[in-house]
Amino acid sequence: MMPKVTIVGAGHVGATAASLLLMKDSADVVLVDIAENIAKGKALDLMQMRSNERFKSTICGSGDYADTAQSDIVVITAGVPRRPGMTREDLIGVNAAILQNVLTSALPASPDALYLIVTNPLDIMVNLAFELSGLPASRLMGMGGVLDSARFVHAIAQATEAEPQSIEAMVIGAHGQGMVPLVSRATVKGQPLANILVNPQEQIAAIVQATVDGGAAVVELLQTGSAFYAPASSIVVMIEALLDCRSDPLSVCARLEGEYGIDGVFLCVPTRLGPHGVEQIVEFDLAPNELGQLQRSAQAVKEQLDKCRLTLSL
Repeated sequence: MMPKVTIVGAGHVGATAASLLLMKDSADVVLVDIAENIAKGKALDLMQMRSNERFKSTICGSGDYADTAQSDIVVITAGVPRRPGMTREDLIGVNAAILQNVLTSALPASPDALYLIVTNPLDIMVNLAFELSGLPASRLMGMGGVLDSARFVHAIAQATEAEPQSIEAMVIGAHGQGMVPLVSRATVKGQPLANILVNPQEQIAAIVQATVDGGAAVVELLQTGSAFYAPASSIVVMIEALLDCRSDPLSVCARLEGEYGIDGVFLCVPTRLGPHGVEQIVEFDLAPNELGQLQRSAQAVKEQLDKCRLTLSL
């Protein structure tokens, strides 16, 4: 029997993630949206390509959370996307209300599921979801670090003309301006990044900036929406790790309880995922400046979360 994955939000990110899961035959999918006919229409469209792509997985669209019952994984993409000039933080109020409504409906239907939050601002939403849901920290996580890491790899590939498959690189910290690309651990064909660059200091600064601005660059070009192909792919990478117990760590927004000198906050850090959710937070030996940046990123998330609680009366 196929695993059952519910994706809440039939927009570009949710529908693209659904299509990737189907074509990989990773899971049966329920695509849920308040606009029920949008979810049903996209599900029907995807089902009509089964004979071409030859996948066995199925998808149904719905506006009723009863159809999501007993899901193994629930992915929440629902929310308002960024527009040009907006930061992820500008979305807090409206997306927090959407998140609360989704959790109220999804939790009774799938109380034992793993919950993957994608809604922005990612770090704030995952922390709020923890407080609103009552879920154990191991069964709640956020997608942001996998996406930022993919953008980091792309920036390195652009600068070095190396194949992405030959690059190892990870971004941790908040999914936004507080992200921390781990330059000290980045390698190309096994060689430290700094060793293969002509002007390391200048080029690394440009690579880091391109990584931090990766999402905003897409928003600026699209004008009417935000990135969805790379986010959808990053969701699927995490789902496959949850289902297949992938051994190598991914950058996952997970709850820290003393690791890296940080306590009581969800933040993107190296994490091993498996059938029980967050299996282990891996503590890399970070350069002192990177550890300092990560701890400052955590403090910024905590301060923003405190303001958010006051604004939302939580």
